[in-house]
Amino acid sequence: MLTFHDYLPSQNGWKVRVLLGLLQIPYTSRIVSIFEGESRTDAFLSLNPAGAIPVLEIDDGRAIAESNAILAYLGEGTRFLPADRYQRAKVMQWLFFEQYHVEPVIGSLRFWTLTGRLERNRHLVAGKREAGTRALAAMDRGLANTPFLIGQDLSIADIAAYAYSHRGQDCGFHLTDYPAVVAWCRRVGDAIGPDYPVYPYSVDPHSGSSLR
Repeated sequence: MLTFHDYLPSQNGWKVRVLLGLLQIPYTSRIVSIFEGESRTDAFLSLNPAGAIPVLEIDDGRAIAESNAILAYLGEGTRFLPADRYQRAKVMQWLFFEQYHVEPVIGSLRFWTLTGRLERNRHLVAGKREAGTRALAAMDRGLANTPFLIGQDLSIADIAAYAYSHRGQDCGFHLTDYPAVVAWCRRVGDAIGPDYPVYPYSVDPHSGSSLR
């Protein structure tokens, strides 16, 4: 059985939980206590040299890190990853976009905001907010004439991009400024369903401490 090394408040972990659930793939969840330094142990670094969650450990013990790489692995041969060469490239386009323009910006601001770290990172906040605004505007343009990022159907690109972008209000972004994004968020939320909660950082009593 698959083992998923996870941290519940992480939206990168959330992405993978969603796809595992939609595909009805059984797995064992192993929660990593990142604020107690567990992701920096030799055992975890042997799974992911970067020392970050999520990590998917497959049946033979090999491991895959990086949330979008895990989505691509799980999505292979399913309706969430198109077989058409052009459409697959478009999926990759949006996966790279999400990891370059969305997660490091909205994800970071959200983390700082919800864990009391905004003030200590204040010298970075203005640049992150500007970059987040550009990212949401780009998504709004990309979604102007399509229900999902890759046409008519939900794909791993939507799951990845939705994970942090739909939580933009947690760190001061006004999604109502991006009507196509708002409509897309509603469609993605409906397609995913209600079974995948977003966990607050308060579920981890160590989240207010510094990462070691």
